[in-house]
Amino acid sequence: MSAGPRPSWIRARYQQTPELERLLELVRSERLHTVCQSAACPNLGECWAHGTATFMIAGNQCTRACGFCDVATGRPAPLDADEPARVAHAIAELGLGFAVVTAVARDDLDDGGAEHFARTIAAIRARAPGCRVEVLIPDLKGSLDALRIVLDASPDVLNHNLETVERLQRPVRKAGRYDRSLALLANSARLRPDIPTKTGLMLGLGEREDEIRTALRDIRAHGCRLLTIGQYLAPSAAHLPVDRWVTPKEFDAWADEARALGFDEVFSGPLVRSSYRAEKLARAATSSAGALNPNSRPL
Repeated sequence: MSAGPRPSWIRARYQQTPELERLLELVRSERLHTVCQSAACPNLGECWAHGTATFMIAGNQCTRACGFCDVATGRPAPLDADEPARVAHAIAELGLGFAVVTAVARDDLDDGGAEHFARTIAAIRARAPGCRVEVLIPDLKGSLDALRIVLDASPDVLNHNLETVERLQRPVRKAGRYDRSLALLANSARLRPDIPTKTGLMLGLGEREDEIRTALRDIRAHGCRLLTIGQYLAPSAAHLPVDRWVTPKEFDAWADEARALGFDEVFSGPLVRSSYRAEKLARAATSSAGALNPNSRPL
């Protein structure tokens, strides 16, 4: 059953600016992918107008077929060894003080793409030493060794999305697992307590209030410090339908409830996505616990 037409609070504004044109040209010239484009993010206009973007490495073909995601599924090409350097060059050219790096799921690789993440972080540190780096990683098939590879590269924030409540994991994330994602967050917090962990939830997929509440408690109990909550938007008729439109007032209430559980900060709203205002969210973790990461840069 469809939730009906999008309400007024869902409509994002897109504004063409010189900064946006410059970023587009850099992405084209460096043969890069951004999750902003590949996942049809509703905040593309707002974020790119301010000269920020989330870079998607390891190609634009995902080995998984999640019911909510607009990234293409298929057999990925081999990893591009020059991609980390091109990402770092684009970040340096844009003069970014904070960058988010994510990737498609690469279940075809033994390490799930962990080493490629590490090489990208290292390239950014070398080319743009003043830039802080958040990584938004897949579950790496639950490999602790792969997670250590990413953490050893010392990102400033380790993000992995739980996406939805436990009951809905199968239809939403066919190859994902609730317990495996929570374990990744817990292991990251345990291995590198100096690196804040972050996750995201989508609402509007058919979850119940008690299930949301349980998910929030589970996430916090596994050491996660930063949280985003946003409205699920179906990319096409072939994807999972929107069950309902969650009101801004409800998003505010969930943010208050999450903060009461002890999260350092929560961004919750209809158009909030994992990387939305990532720099500000990371700053909340830094101010609450101190700049523990020795590779951190001032925000």
